[in-house]
Amino acid sequence: MPGRVLTRLVIHEQRLRWPIRADLPQKVNGHRVLACERRGKYLLIRFDDGTMIVHLGMSGSLRRVPLDEPLRKHDHVEWLFDDARFLLHDPRRFSAVLWHDAADGPITRHPLLAKLGVEPLEPPFTPAFLHARLRGMKASIKAVLLGGRVVVGVGNIYASEALFRARINPKVKAGSLSLRRCANLADAIRRTLNEALDSGGSSLRDYVDANGKPGAYFTLHAAVYGHEGQPCVVCHTPIRRIVQGERATFYCPTCQRH
Repeated sequence: MPGRVLTRLVIHEQRLRWPIRADLPQKVNGHRVLACERRGKYLLIRFDDGTMIVHLGMSGSLRRVPLDEPLRKHDHVEWLFDDARFLLHDPRRFSAVLWHDAADGPITRHPLLAKLGVEPLEPPFTPAFLHARLRGMKASIKAVLLGGRVVVGVGNIYASEALFRARINPKVKAGSLSLRRCANLADAIRRTLNEALDSGGSSLRDYVDANGKPGAYFTLHAAVYGHEGQPCVVCHTPIRRIVQGERATFYCPTCQRH
């Protein structure tokens, strides 16, 4: 998209997680896309007078498709350029397409972005930062990782895997972690995410990448996630499954005793 002029934005279904504003096409049609960026799980399509915020929800996908490909059921939004076409597809309609006007200030001030934590693969995510932010927190470390206020991008699968690598019990209070254990956790998060990126990601069964290819490869190599009752790869203790905040957590009760 960057560098191309958006010929037409077509809204086929306005009722997503939040209703798409009716005047959005008028704001972006005929304008050039300056950049495509990301903050947490939010995709940011930047124009000269504002930024379009796209979130794929639980099962959405944003794909580049041939210009003549027929619309499918659950194709809700189209971005049409002279030589390219993109479709937002979402059976559950948990996705979102929002607008942040440049007159409202930097995109980082938008209510959905303002309280997000640091990016885990960027320099500010250090053991000292993590230790300082966790200090005094009584919630479980698994809940804090998923909350997105300290660090973003550590989804449910990756949280279980990173905590296993760091040998940290997912139920432990976040504020009780020492600086050394925070260093282990920060390193485990970075390694887990980088391996997932290299292997194509992991998500729900209906996840596809920008070209329509599935991305459930990382789960094939997961050490604990989805392996309830199977022997731990390190100590052979059966992997345990618990529910925290309505999300499944997998861990080894021996390797992650503390």
